Amino acid sequence: MTGRLRRRIVRFAVGLAIVGTVTTVFPVLAMRWVPPLTTSFMLRHGALFAAPERRCDDVEYRWVGRRAIAPAVFLAVIAAEDQRFAKHQGFDWSAIGDALEAAEPSRARGASTITQQVAKNLFLWPERSWVRKAAEAWITIWLELLWPKPRILEVYVNVAQFGRCTFGIGAASRRFFGTEPARVSAEQAALLAAVLPNPVQRRVEAPSPRVRSRAAWIARQARTIARSDWVEGLGGG
Repeated sequence: MTGRLRRRIVRFAVGLAIVGTVTTVFPVLAMRWVPPLTTSFMLRHGALFAAPERRCDDVEYRWVGRRAIAPAVFLAVIAAEDQRFAKHQGFDWSAIGDALEAAEPSRARGASTITQQVAKNLFLWPERSWVRKAAEAWITIWLELLWPKPRILEVYVNVAQFGRCTFGIGAASRRFFGTEPARVSAEQAALLAAVLPNPVQRRVEAPSPRVRSRAAWIARQARTIARSDWVEGLGGG
């Protein structure tokens, strides 16, 4: 390889890194303050090529500010999805190690933090691949750098799918409980969190014994988490 060719390759790599950084930082930074109008997951569910069981003619989604959401909702999703949320910087290395040792695909979700799920739901696609995981890790780093933890949690509960064609606590609280997000009870919040990560097969409106059992476990975990000093300021209030 000649010196000239080497310099061209280096310039190309540097330029690619700059473009990748700029195209990531701008939308991530903007969404620190601006509610997302939609997400890649919502668009995918509304697309013509979506699987019939997941296709949505009308996606239910309504943004709700953090202070208009019951603290029980935040506690429930932390209990269900990421109990080290306040302590890690986007990656739960302990959970990742456990998932790798288990060597089971079903354990992969347990290693995914709330920040990683926000990155995936907002910008990426659901199918597992090394390319998607690399992109998810890249966006996760920037989310943790540019957003405070309360914002990450606020966006998560607003874009997570809680039922067929139902995204976010604003739509879910009205559809399933006929109430506003601020009035969701601890039991209702635990039930919503219990259907994650498969809200199509696990249904809030018709919970199976397994979902009810998981909701009860989440409720107990949430009560314990509520007594932790680090949780103050993450949720509403």
